[in-house]
Amino acid sequence: MDQSVFLLVKDSHNPCRDVIRHRDGDLRINVFCLDKEEFEPNPSELQFYGNDHGQLLAFETSHYDGNDPLLVIEAIRWYADYIENPRMEILAENPGLSDADSFHQ
Repeated sequence: MDQSVFLLVKDSHNPCRDVIRHRDGDLRINVFCLDKEEFEPNPSELQFYGNDHGQLLAFETSHYDGNDPLLVIEAIRWYADYIENPRMEILAENPGLSDADSFHQ
């Protein structure tokens, strides 16, 4: 099995903001810590969510062309391994939003 190689770009001004990059392509995924910063999903990008030992994370593609959706999941899986949480569940919807919150948006 050919395994993709991902790189991590750290933000020197925000220790919570990481960017996952695919070494051999254009895929970029921004990581947000939802308990430390505001996150407004971009409707033209893909968003996924995960819980890192109680810290809710959002993953959002950047300029995603829709070419390989499985690569997005593979990149988030790689990040989960990187942060030493290989069993992190990847969710398609923000588990931090209650039904009432969703209704008012």
